[in-house]
Amino acid sequence: MLNRYPLWKYLLILVVVGLGFIYALPNLYPADPAVQVSGASSSKVMDERVQRRVEQALSAADVDIKSVELDDGSLLVRLNHADQQQLSKSLVKEALGDDYVVAINLAQTTPEWLTSIGAYPMKLGLDLSGGVHFLLEVDTAKAVQLKLDIANSEIRTALRKEKLRYRTMPERADGARQMAFNDVASRDKAARLISRDFPDLTVENTEVNSRPVVSFGYSETAIREVEDYAVRQNLTTVRNRVNELGVSEPLVQRQGRNGIVVELPGVQDTAEAKRILGKTANLQFRLEALPDASRVSTETFSFRNSARPAVALERDIIITGDQVSSAQSNFDTQSGQPQVNINLDSHGGTVMNRATRNNVGRAMAVIFIEQKPVTKVVTKTVDGVKVKETIQSFQQEESVISLATIQSALGNQFRITGLDSSGEASELALLLRAGSLAAPMYFAEERTVGPSLGAENIQMGVHSTVIGLILLLIFMVVVYRVFGLLANIALSINLVLLMAVMSLFGATLTMPGIAGIVLTLGMAVDANVLIFSRIREEIRNGRPIQRAIHDGFDRAFVSIFDGNITTLLVGIILFAVGTGPIKGFAVTLCIGILTSMFTAIVLTRSLVNVTHGGRNLKKLHI
Repeated sequence: MLNRYPLWKYLLILVVVGLGFIYALPNLYPADPAVQVSGASSSKVMDERVQRRVEQALSAADVDIKSVELDDGSLLVRLNHADQQQLSKSLVKEALGDDYVVAINLAQTTPEWLTSIGAYPMKLGLDLSGGVHFLLEVDTAKAVQLKLDIANSEIRTALRKEKLRYRTMPERADGARQMAFNDVASRDKAARLISRDFPDLTVENTEVNSRPVVSFGYSETAIREVEDYAVRQNLTTVRNRVNELGVSEPLVQRQGRNGIVVELPGVQDTAEAKRILGKTANLQFRLEALPDASRVSTETFSFRNSARPAVALERDIIITGDQVSSAQSNFDTQSGQPQVNINLDSHGGTVMNRATRNNVGRAMAVIFIEQKPVTKVVTKTVDGVKVKETIQSFQQEESVISLATIQSALGNQFRITGLDSSGEASELALLLRAGSLAAPMYFAEERTVGPSLGAENIQMGVHSTVIGLILLLIFMVVVYRVFGLLANIALSINLVLLMAVMSLFGATLTMPGIAGIVLTLGMAVDANVLIFSRIREEIRNGRPIQRAIHDGFDRAFVSIFDGNITTLLVGIILFAVGTGPIKGFAVTLCIGILTSMFTAIVLTRSLVNVTHGGRNLKKLHI
């Protein structure tokens, strides 16, 4: 019989539409402004005592708290007013100190029964909902110093190999390193060796207190290159860390000479993001100093979270975390303690093998280096009024996490033990895997980002979409009557399915994406217009009404398919080669084309079949 679907097809359509409504439903629940607190390190425990301190600090300032949740090592404070986020963040930070990371957040309000089936709200881009903005400043001077330290260590090794005796002297005011020799011939030979093996260094022969001295450092051009490399390396590392966090459509770009801007839309755990992005975790491998080593050539380090006495290590650095190519955390099969398995790159493996091969039986230490925030609140008088000002600074901590005897020559693979917990091992592996920072970074600025297009423009954009949709609905009813009403039902369901698919796949809706939705609505209406015009034409040609309906849908299919498939290909190309707003437009366009083809061809026809199929119609109002 014409224009009738079997029962299973109707049931399948109902299931698809029902799932669409369920997965689009979370978008009706707006997010709460919130402040999130987590430990500065993964070993820091969040408990009810911390929760009480936070609640007391906020209550004393009359902050309107909606709820407080303690879950999975993180404390989430939901607020009733978005304009109290910054104030709450400052109060909590002042109350807890530097052992905790405090960040602003947008907390979901989706019911648990929806999240249990994977139904989450659609992510909104910065231009619609705003997000979190970080400005990170790279300590480029530290990068130059570290680079010179490594070169200094390699130069010492080369001089010892050539049996050139030297004495280390204090650094010059410009940061250049100095070495004194017993005679001019030794000094000149050392200068030639440094110039040959280290072409990036500027070598100068001088005399200090009548002793021959060779000094070396980087020229202004080389310093610029090192600084530029440090910023680019940190930029790459930050991008990798953002990818590890799973943030969709983030903005990570360089700003000025040593700044990096990070904007994260739709991030739920902003405290974790801040902790991971700003973590300067690096490693150094050094040999334990010999008993008769001079104090000038050694440096003393304490053990991390251990009562063991401090240990004296050689100043020469074997390798750093920059040579780590991959890192994975697991547990030692014998002791059950957390560890990190590390693979080095070819250069790092060669240097490690040479250092350990010649020092079997000696102890080698693994030094963990991190920048810890130090917050100081000072009271200043401005125009006779006392104002509290928060000063943020950082303190570098270097501590030994492992000291083990070298049993045999090491190569590209080895493991690090001595970590406090599996969480710390996982975090260290993540940071090393994402890439080591070439220089420390500091949070120079953190703030919420309002919609970049402005609330008024966004409101106008939404209103124009709604007005356009209403005009389309009226047009379809006026021109095509009952068939137009059925098309409007399918068009509304098309919007629901579009939102459901974008929510289900974690796509991000941006302002250009709304333009893609508007274009999708136009294409969906265009498909219905083609079908209904074809039905009218078949009726004018004398076809029976049921045959005209059947042929109208069948013969319009080819035109609809061709038009939509070419637009889909264009959308795929835009997504592949575009960035930012272009990607947002392409995502909604491609998804909208697929949903509009389903609603225009399958859903509209099923509605027509239910209302008109199988009936002996003498006249059709279309």
